[in-house]
Amino acid sequence: MTEAPQFTDAGVGTGSATAEQLLEMYRRMRRIRRFEERASDLYKATEIPGFLHLSIGQEASAVGACWPLGARDGITSTHRGHGHVLAKGLDSASMMAELMGKDAGTCRGRGGSMHIADPGLGIYGANGIVGAGLPIATGVATAAKLRAAGDVVVAFFGDGAVAQGMFHEAVNLAAVWDLPVVFLCENNHYSEFSPAADQHRAPLSARAAGYGIAYEHVDGNDVVAVAHTMTEAVRRLREGGGPVLVEAETYRWHGHYEGDPERYRSPEEVAAAKERDPLLVARKRLKTAGVATALADAVDEEIDKEIEAAVEWARGLPEPAPETLYDFVSASRPALPEPAPLPAEAEIFRSMDAVRLALEHELAADPTVFVAGIDVGAGGNVFGLTRGLAGTFPGRVRDTPISESAILGTAVGAAMAGMKPVVEIMYMDFIGVCLDMLLNQAAKLRFMTGGRASMPLVVRTQFGAGRSSGSQHSQSLEAILAHIPGLTVVMPSNPADTYGLLRAAIQDPNPVVFVENRLQYGLKGPRPPGEHLIPLGRAKVVREGTDITLVSWSRMVQDCLAAADLLAAEGISVEVVDLRTIAPLDRETVLASLAKTNRLVIAHEAVRDFGVGAELAALAVDEGFWHLDAPVTRVAPPSVPAPYAPSLERTWLPSRDTIAETLRRIAAV
Repeated sequence: MTEAPQFTDAGVGTGSATAEQLLEMYRRMRRIRRFEERASDLYKATEIPGFLHLSIGQEASAVGACWPLGARDGITSTHRGHGHVLAKGLDSASMMAELMGKDAGTCRGRGGSMHIADPGLGIYGANGIVGAGLPIATGVATAAKLRAAGDVVVAFFGDGAVAQGMFHEAVNLAAVWDLPVVFLCENNHYSEFSPAADQHRAPLSARAAGYGIAYEHVDGNDVVAVAHTMTEAVRRLREGGGPVLVEAETYRWHGHYEGDPERYRSPEEVAAAKERDPLLVARKRLKTAGVATALADAVDEEIDKEIEAAVEWARGLPEPAPETLYDFVSASRPALPEPAPLPAEAEIFRSMDAVRLALEHELAADPTVFVAGIDVGAGGNVFGLTRGLAGTFPGRVRDTPISESAILGTAVGAAMAGMKPVVEIMYMDFIGVCLDMLLNQAAKLRFMTGGRASMPLVVRTQFGAGRSSGSQHSQSLEAILAHIPGLTVVMPSNPADTYGLLRAAIQDPNPVVFVENRLQYGLKGPRPPGEHLIPLGRAKVVREGTDITLVSWSRMVQDCLAAADLLAAEGISVEVVDLRTIAPLDRETVLASLAKTNRLVIAHEAVRDFGVGAELAALAVDEGFWHLDAPVTRVAPPSVPAPYAPSLERTWLPSRDTIAETLRRIAAV
């Protein structure tokens, strides 16, 4: 994208612009208008197959907001984002092809109307989830602040998003961290079908004051007014000012979506709003500035030809080939060898030491790595795992508010902007608070952008039943995460693996959820050398055996090894397989062990129903059926929330003895 011409006069009122600037603003608005009109036609003709949300009537806010931005500056957008991305410099032809689902589209036909992105142009994604772009914008702005290059971010959102928790979390985090971000609300007075007055009781000005940030109101139908307001806001941000909330009052002419019957507003209301057509307002400014009508008419003709050429070009393109279905789900990861066994005389260290040392190693080796989370800085994490890192790496170990969606959104945005964030969610149970940022953002953005979005991020979290932590602080939820295409889920079982897997996760180009068991933080084991890395996606046979394959992961591997020792004394040889990585699942290692022993038992701490054990059982009876000499059996808690009372928790949670009892039963079949 070429640099936008800047205001030569930022005087009083709504500012002023040269005739050349006014004509360029009009051209950009006219491009958006004509693109949207043709998209509406194509949707009605079924040439655009998916949902379509148009921004006709809101062109001035998009163009004015992007006017002072350069190529390195970023934006995040909404489900109504065509105007924003066109104003930021995306070409209309590839975008039209994307709406038609063509392989040459901006996102290779994987994103469609609601998910267009091009991080190379500073476009960090339109978004089908209301408000989701706001936490992502804090991540892009965090990357900008850490690089200290003067870049800024504009986060577009509608008035309906103000009711989302993600709005509050993002604005508060941006305020606390003094991030260079403009939160730009296009207030079109409707949240889907509901008038804004039915959705909110406090104005945005009061909300901005509540977060201690600046607020500006502007006529969103006057492109010069918006551009002036934004030029001043961006200038302050480049000079080190904190975030600002800008409210651009505008109106959408079409319904919430194409096909919306619009029973919630009258034709008279829409007609009255059209009298303030942003293009007519711009035409009047052109006339006042002495620009000949013929020049504006020539712009109309130029843009009409451009958009029509884009339509015809896109029509002739092929859709993605069926064999490309699996493309862009994950980035290819580096091939790592299995490390050599650790020497018997190796120094002993703990799992908690492994976490700190792995983070320290990667922070020192790569300036794009940063750590963020609740009390991970000065407090050193609730378990003391990150103690001392904030002092060693100033600004790169960052405390956050208690805002899980903002924490995860920051990771997503920063990863797209070229950083390698490692963020912490204090307990695995809290993943549910911010699941959208994993489910719909981190896991899907690479796919939905046709590979344009990079997502090298790590989410560290921990779990562990057995210490009366209760139903909301004990859950093993890996099956939920493993069910989400695009996520890598890692669960180490010992200190050396914790170190090697965490380092590999931070270096990996994909989003990784790294799950530690807090009851193992004090577990001792041999300390590996500093360069120790363990390949993701590869299980390990941690005890050889011939009679039964016993598969597990995380802390329960230790119980499985203890049970195998008991069975060995009884003449039963148990092979123990540690998955290490849950997703992607190392099917080959499990099947090879099953082929050797002909019996399979799976033990895990998560509740039995619909879990990873069920997936392994399905694998065994599908691909390993002819090897089976006994039923596939799972040892896991019943489908009951984790109890608090020690007597109930002991009954609920499997142990060495319950695993051993199951092994005896299967060996006797």
